[in-house]
Amino acid sequence: MTKLVVFDMAGTTVDEDNVVYKTVRDVINHAGYNFSLSQVLEFGAGKEKKQAIQDVLALDGQNHPDEEVSAIFDQFKPRLAQAYAELDVVEQSGATEVFDRLHQEGVYVVLNTGYDRTTAESLVAKIGWQVGTDIDALVTASDVENGRPNPDMILKAMAITGVESPAVVAKVGDSQIDILEGKNAHCGITIGITTGSQTAEQLEAANPTKVVDDLWGVHKCIHELRDRVATN
Repeated sequence: MTKLVVFDMAGTTVDEDNVVYKTVRDVINHAGYNFSLSQVLEFGAGKEKKQAIQDVLALDGQNHPDEEVSAIFDQFKPRLAQAYAELDVVEQSGATEVFDRLHQEGVYVVLNTGYDRTTAESLVAKIGWQVGTDIDALVTASDVENGRPNPDMILKAMAITGVESPAVVAKVGDSQIDILEGKNAHCGITIGITTGSQTAEQLEAANPTKVVDDLWGVHKCIHELRDRVATN
């Protein structure tokens, strides 16, 4: 039985119109490149944002020194802060209700993200979620040594909630790297969701347990798998 669900934020539980990846694209292209949003979504989605910039730049086959990547990242941070200040950030449809239903069923709910803590906390506050009420914890890229696809954030979520076995953990996200993160943490369930950055076909390439179209689909999937195990 699932005891912990670790949800990604942007594109999965938070609807921010891909502003992060639009900002990544804009700062990279301002530095003299011409990458598309689809390229940024495919190769940068879900990653710590400096790593996302580095991986998008690598698409041109050139060697990009860390100084260049850092300079672009330094432009990204204030641009994103401004974008979020002007954006009406809302939750993905059904998020609060799904969190509440999982809590009623005795399941912990944790958000994790490739954002740094300051950015993630500002999003949570803007939506109005409370740690300890709506969600049990928030784990960010700046809280761990290694970002996705490494399992560090999921392992930290497990430590915070006291869940010892990854077999009872579900990881949910809108990008391949979310799914790979769950697999590297040996989660019992990995679920791709099509509300954000990548298509069902792209998500399926990471071989998740299932791909769903909305957050209620996540809840249904968890129950179907639990019932299947119970009857076997």
